Amino acid sequence: MNANSLLVRAMTRDGSVRIVCADTTAIVQKAHQIHKTSKTMTAALGRCLTVTSLMGSLLKDATDSLSLQIRGDGPAGTILCVSDYKGNVRGYAQDASVELPPNSVGKLDVGGAVGGGSLCIVRDFGTGEPYVGISPLVSGEIAEDISQYYVTSEQTPTVCALGVRADLDNSCKAAGGFLLQLLPGADESLIPTIEKNVTSLGSVSKLIEVGHTPADIVGMVFEGIEFDFFDEIDIAYVCNCERDRYKRALISMSDADIAEITEGGAPVETECRFCKTKYTFTAEEILTARKRAKG
Repeated sequence: MNANSLLVRAMTRDGSVRIVCADTTAIVQKAHQIHKTSKTMTAALGRCLTVTSLMGSLLKDATDSLSLQIRGDGPAGTILCVSDYKGNVRGYAQDASVELPPNSVGKLDVGGAVGGGSLCIVRDFGTGEPYVGISPLVSGEIAEDISQYYVTSEQTPTVCALGVRADLDNSCKAAGGFLLQLLPGADESLIPTIEKNVTSLGSVSKLIEVGHTPADIVGMVFEGIEFDFFDEIDIAYVCNCERDRYKRALISMSDADIAEITEGGAPVETECRFCKTKYTFTAEEILTARKRAKG
């Protein structure tokens, strides 16, 4: 397994179609290590992390971020992932331990773990109100749900392919995916060739497992079509939690809540849901910071 995850971006030479493709094996493996995911949830959370990274990499500015929230009624509960504009990503599932039997075609039952519900995408541009798009889940398998989201919420014809291969110990053997989008004014004569190429690809995670790079996969998708690569970016599982942020959250609580958590003088421990880092504060530290904040 590569030490880093890798993302590439490319476009057909005539500007009709763009693609973002990533090998996210290292990202998904780190998520497994942090959250102790079951085999099914390695796949479920892994697919969500992968597509959040792909979508985040389409943001324009360094202050932009993108959040993907799966609000499913399945046993996995809510899944939340957040990406920066480079494609660095973090995420968690409400219940990362869910394990289900294989589905009807013998694959990990991600759809069963997720269930029905909605997909919510939030783009935060750092100024003003963020852009929020919501669409119903169509399968819970994530890739189909993302394609449907782009059609219904953004009117952008999109093919999304995602894959995670979990090992016997629930770790990630291979993970990755791509977003392929038709751009305004696209030459529709390219569509049959691209459809044929995508259909013949097979499993993205299998291609990655046997050694194909994101650039290789882009070449397969655009076989017979002139295209150019934009860039190749190292991406990673990155959490931006900070001790001060948790302290600010604590001291902003109501007087009643502050009194409750500091009663008896025991230390207060918080934990980041994304990376499991724990931050401990003494009762005196909280009360002192609260008093200082009030002036």
